[in-house]
Amino acid sequence: MDRRELAPLIDHTVLGPETTPADIDAVLEVADEHGMNACIPPYALERASEAYPDVTLATVIGFPHGQNDHDVKRREGVLAWKAGADELDVVINVGLLQAGDVETVEAELEELVAAVPIPVKVIIETALLTDEQKHDACEAAKSAGAAMVKTSTGFADGGATVEDVSLMSEYLPVKASGGVGSYNEAMAMIEAGAERIGASSGSAILEGAPEA
Repeated sequence: MDRRELAPLIDHTVLGPETTPADIDAVLEVADEHGMNACIPPYALERASEAYPDVTLATVIGFPHGQNDHDVKRREGVLAWKAGADELDVVINVGLLQAGDVETVEAELEELVAAVPIPVKVIIETALLTDEQKHDACEAAKSAGAAMVKTSTGFADGGATVEDVSLMSEYLPVKASGGVGSYNEAMAMIEAGAERIGASSGSAILEGAPEA
């Protein structure tokens, strides 16, 4: 896969706790230059959508722990969409899932999906889940009408793995995120079934790809 083909599959990301407006601008400039998407904090959406109208903008909801009240998540999603988000990456309530309350997890996701006319990607935080819980999370996301499932926030102890991407792709398209830092790593995820890569190192990934 060459750079032109790979670029639209990458969400070039900046979401750290010390992220500055200058950091966000740098990510947006690179994404715009190379044809990547960008995943940025919600507060920056309005300005970013005006300054970079050609960049597909994703943002995060309930980030990074997913423990917000469901009404807050829904409101977050609506505000983000109105501010210019093209896609939403929402974190599930991992604790509820681990406790076996899959019904509430699904209902929360369904409420958010119904509230916005843009794709919702569901972050299940694979590093914290058993395989059975991963299946439950993916099934909940699919039943709720989500567009995609995503491996990780990048803030838990572990990120995307080929095995998890393969498992998740049985249900929905997968965004592999967390620890994907090179072209070879990105291609391994894509070959396992990922259709999107979330990475703070989008530039490095593209630099490793053949030009054409």
